[in-house]
Amino acid sequence: MNVILVSSSLAKTRSITLNGWHVSGLALLLFGLILGASFTLQYTLVRFAPEGLGDGVRSFLSKIQSAEQQKQQSYLHSSLDAMAARVGQMQAQMQRLDTLGARLAKLTGMKPEEFRFDQPPAQGGPLVTSPLQEMSVASLDQQLSILTKVVNDRSDKLMALETMLLQNQLSNKMLLSIEPINNGWYSSNFGWRIDPFTGASAMHEGVDYVVPAGTVIHASAGGVVSYSSNHAQYGNMVEIDHGNDIVTRYAHASRLLVKVGQVVRRGEKIAEVGSTGRSTGNHLHFEVRYQGIAQNPVRFLQKAAG
Repeated sequence: MNVILVSSSLAKTRSITLNGWHVSGLALLLFGLILGASFTLQYTLVRFAPEGLGDGVRSFLSKIQSAEQQKQQSYLHSSLDAMAARVGQMQAQMQRLDTLGARLAKLTGMKPEEFRFDQPPAQGGPLVTSPLQEMSVASLDQQLSILTKVVNDRSDKLMALETMLLQNQLSNKMLLSIEPINNGWYSSNFGWRIDPFTGASAMHEGVDYVVPAGTVIHASAGGVVSYSSNHAQYGNMVEIDHGNDIVTRYAHASRLLVKVGQVVRRGEKIAEVGSTGRSTGNHLHFEVRYQGIAQNPVRFLQKAAG
């Protein structure tokens, strides 16, 4: 670009050559001067001479300020409403966790006074202050999001723990843990003995409890009744399947109190003592079988007692 300068005081004209960089620099400089002057004028009018503003200008500035305040208030209210909803959800989750914690404490045998989920924990200690940092709405919302994820994670883990405890508790109830006769004594133990009918050595696949006729027989563990009828050898017999290939037999009963397919609990009455089948007198013949092979019932009961 060529700029020609003409003046009456000059004897001849003078020309100045400007390239692209010169033009761009001058444009930026001019824009900066105009922008600075505008900000300076606005700051001066608003801060130092508000009384000099016209009614129209003051009304325009007031509308802008009011609109900005309304926008900020609307954002603040919407943020507070969202956080209030999040807090309500967390309170509901905490109530569920309190209920779950109380159930877990009961399952593990803890004393109720050791863990009071319905009351805040006792706290204390010396006061150590620290500089407070201003908490913004965005940072508070972020903290709520993190806390919500942590609460959900803890809830899932506690639910898994409760499931495991319930499974263990159910497994314990399915294992032999109580004797089928109260206050009875063994008249014949498990193992080889002289058969009372033949006089020959024979394997005794259970233990015998000598008790009066009509004495109640209890299920040694929970399970499902797989047999409840008369047997040529065992007489009136109840057989219970406890799962895990474990079966118990209660033989020579005078009366049967359960039916096939019935679910019985540990300690439940299933029969009464008698002398039916291959028997020389009133007693209970009690067997434990694992995978169809007779086991010594005393070992199971001693292990449960220990």
